[in-house]
Formats: sequence, C-alpha cells, structure tokens
Amino acid sequence: MPKQTFYNLPEEKKQTLISAVEMEFSRVPLYEASISNIVKEADIPRGSFYQYFDDKEDAFFFLLDDVSFKRKEIFIDLLKTRDGDLVDAITGFFQVVITKDENLDFMRNAFLNMTYKIEDAFTRIFNDQKTNEQFKEVSSLIDKRKLNISDDRELFYVMQILTSVVVRNFAEKFARNLSDEEAMYHFNIEMNLLKTGLYQ
Repeated sequence: MPKQTFYNLPEEKKQTLISAVEMEFSRVPLYEASISNIVKEADIPRGSFYQYFDDKEDAFFFLLDDVSFKRKEIFIDLLKTRDGDLVDAITGFFQVVITKDENLDFMRNAFLNMTYKIEDAFTRIFNDQKTNEQFKEVSSLIDKRKLNISDDRELFYVMQILTSVVVRNFAEKFARNLSDEEAMYHFNIEMNLLKTGLYQ
C-alpha cells in the first residue's frame, strides 16, 4: 500500500500520479511495466516514486484495490436496485464492467496475467470476509429467500462459486477477444445453470 507521503500529496498531484500508474498498467501487464514510464508521465523524479510506493507491484495493487473498491460500489448499488436478487445483480455487474468500464485495458492486463494475489484482490468485491462488517453489509442486501441456503456461512460459499464464474468469464472475454454480446451470452448460460440447478 502507498506510503503516508502519497496520502499527504495535494489531490491534484495524487490524481496525476494515479493516472500515470493506470496508464502504464493499462499499456502492459505488471511484470512488463516500467517505473520510468510512470515517473515520466507523472512528471516527477524517479526518487519521488519511491517516496510514495515501495515498488511497481505496490503501485499496481494500490490501483487494483482502488478499481475493486469502485466496482464493489457498483455491485452494492445493483443489489439495491434489483431487490437483492444476487444472480441478477452479478449479471448486471458483469455487463456494466465489460460495456462501460473506463479501466478495461487495465482489467484486461490484470485478468490475462492473473495470479492468486490479483484474483484475491478482485474477488473481495463480492466476498470480502476481512471484517465481519463488510460481509454483513453485502449479506444484508441479498434477498436470501431466493437462495437455497440456510445461513451466512452457506451464502459465503455461494458467493465464492459465483465469483469464480465472474473471474473465469472476464478472463475468457479478454483471452478470446469476445464481443460484449458473446461474453454476455456465455455468462448468462452459466448463471442460468447455477440459478436453476444442474440436476433434474
């Protein structure tokens, strides 16, 4: 995570640096990214970068956490507007991200070069159990009467399953260069199978 000096920056300089970080990680994946490009775009000395971040991985995960936090807000809004229908909200979330996301190149690079750490940061959108309060917030918005579960422990596992489908479909869209329509078609088939059940 960024150092305190980053948070002490004036908002305009902070946003300039974030934009430079995003531009670099949208251009190439983490392992190919260049701190030189970031500092050049942000118009700061190279030494200043290390006053704000430990290394490029630190900057990458700060950006990923920031993007994930914004995605979580979208997901929560969808749960509210779709009457707590979990599958409907996740389907809407997938559609919003692939069709309206301004960070799509960043997401493409992250998903095509997925590591456990990247997946973990992204999946916290849906099933963050770091604190009980965060999980309770999401759980309280879900209409559990529509789900075949008995408690929040089972809800957590449902969220794990749905999250796996979301992550795999993002990766497939980017890896196979699917159109938005094709990606939604595949995603809807999988969501419908989960919603109706696999057994007769």
